[in-house]
Amino acid sequence: MTEDRITPGQDECAYSSCYCEENVWKLCELVRRERSAPLQELFVVFISNDNRTVPLWKQKSACGEQPVIWDYHVVLLHVRAGFEATVYDLDSVLPFPCDLKLYAARALRTDGSLRPEYHRKLRVVPADCFLLNFASDRSHMKNADGSWKMPPPPYPPISTADSHMNLEDFICMDPTRGWGDIFTLDHFLRHYVKGLPLASLS
Repeated sequence: MTEDRITPGQDECAYSSCYCEENVWKLCELVRRERSAPLQELFVVFISNDNRTVPLWKQKSACGEQPVIWDYHVVLLHVRAGFEATVYDLDSVLPFPCDLKLYAARALRTDGSLRPEYHRKLRVVPADCFLLNFASDRSHMKNADGSWKMPPPPYPPISTADSHMNLEDFICMDPTRGWGDIFTLDHFLRHYVKGLPLASLS
């Protein structure tokens, strides 16, 4: 690991396509185990909305410069006092990690030019809270006949003493439900991208 990277290189991280929430859980688990950064500096960011239609640019599965429309996406945010926040997105073609300022400009952009149904909201959950509470039995990735939409990760499903499946509590952008804080995209960028005029992201 380099001095400014808290995980191995992108190709060395645990990764299963279409299981971004578990990929990020494994990143958090790795940082906790290796103590490569204080866990309180890490935040898990769920990006979604009530319509489950959120565009992101610079994704590996994109066609050229077109955005990918996800139902939700999950990234890891590293926030250190005195440093630019950085994003770890295992599905992005941007640097890994990527300065949040660059990620905002290239991958998130703004909601100003999008129809309202595509406006993004973000649930920001402290990494220690995510590790303690997240659970998924992967049922959302099964077809009606029980077959997998995408192959599951090779390790057992993540569960807690209280739950085997609460993914919806993280994807949902209802502030009265689940863990963490809910932001509009505008609010998120103003909070975490220091000194960046939002007009520069358009």
